[in-house]
Amino acid sequence: MSDLKERIAAELLAARDRSLAYTDAEDDLLVRQHSALMSPLVWDLAHVGNYEELWVLREAGGITPLRPEIDHLYDAFKYPRKDRPTLPILGPGEARNYISGVRGRVLDVLDGIDLDAPDPLHRSGFVFGLVIQHEHQHDETMLATLQLAREPGLVRDGDLPPGRAGGAAEVLVPAGSFQMGTDTLPWAYDNERTAHRVELPAYWIDRLPVGNRAYADFVDSGGYDDPRWWTREGWRWRQESSAFAPEFWTRDGDTWWRTRFGRQEPVPMDEPVQHVSWFEADAYARWAGRRLPSEAEWEKACGWDPEAGRARTYPWGDAAPGPDVANLGHRAARPAPLGAYPAGASAYGAEQMIGDVWEWTASCFLPYPGFRSFPYREYSEVFFGADYRVLRGGSWAADPAAVRTTFRNWDYPMRRQIFSGFRCARSASPEQA
Repeated sequence: MSDLKERIAAELLAARDRSLAYTDAEDDLLVRQHSALMSPLVWDLAHVGNYEELWVLREAGGITPLRPEIDHLYDAFKYPRKDRPTLPILGPGEARNYISGVRGRVLDVLDGIDLDAPDPLHRSGFVFGLVIQHEHQHDETMLATLQLAREPGLVRDGDLPPGRAGGAAEVLVPAGSFQMGTDTLPWAYDNERTAHRVELPAYWIDRLPVGNRAYADFVDSGGYDDPRWWTREGWRWRQESSAFAPEFWTRDGDTWWRTRFGRQEPVPMDEPVQHVSWFEADAYARWAGRRLPSEAEWEKACGWDPEAGRARTYPWGDAAPGPDVANLGHRAARPAPLGAYPAGASAYGAEQMIGDVWEWTASCFLPYPGFRSFPYREYSEVFFGADYRVLRGGSWAADPAAVRTTFRNWDYPMRRQIFSGFRCARSASPEQA
């Protein structure tokens, strides 16, 4: 087996180990719906297998469908999440058997497939990258579901580097053009393509994500009660949701507490804030006299190397993420302290742009010039428009296989059950530029 095939097999195994670990629980936990925002965990488990069957076995491998009668049950566009508990979906045991049977055949396809073939599904193992990233994305969704369920047992307090106090609050990104998106990363999604030049004026961007201490100052100053800081839609959401702080925060006297997978603990003031919506991030930025960075500003600050005149795969370069540069892969079930990863800084000096928290940007989710749907419209194209805001960077729950400087995530601006935070930006003055 070639090195690439061995890597793919290892990545498939790693993704499946996560899925099984997050669903190694009593059946009742798996079949219940813990929030109307999320599917029952057992739906996600069988869905990753059905997706794998569809794309690897049927589309790439030409294999006769195993369970065509369940396809409609696991079509993410046919039934909204709130309705999925009413469907005749596979039970936990049957779901595990189904995904195991699919995986055995997938490995057979991998063994026989030509990864140098001109077919874009086959070339460089794209179809396997598709299902690996898809499963890791659902693993992160499962973690969000388990957080909403306040399910204990997933609080991993693995070793994370200590934070660093002090240092520059923001970094300057000079005016100029850069290459946004990619044409070369073999497992990049259609919405990351095509690579194109973008010209930006000079701007400042936070060296680090906004932290809990800074966000608590916004809350304590009455930021949630002052419509000056909110967009019209954001203020309507704030009133209708009765939000008063990031999700999972409560207050006891002078102390802020959070619930993390069923554990009550004081909010660590030196961590990036998470579980905030776009509306909240935007309101904070206005209160602080700043703004959210555009998607292009975020990507340039993260991945552009001005000296080499090229884009990096990650802020620090092209080497794969390791524990010295980023907090990824559920190493610990929380963001790392602010300033924990100086070795992961970008060429401009911005830190913690990969891992820890997904970062909201000011931008709506729109196609790049020359966009073409591949391998199906429903991955990206049907979401383009003003309804969704772009998030970048990945969280502590994201796997390195699904994280890079060009990766684009998106969600409704009201969503905050996801592991989302942000950093701020501001335009540079002519003298600074």
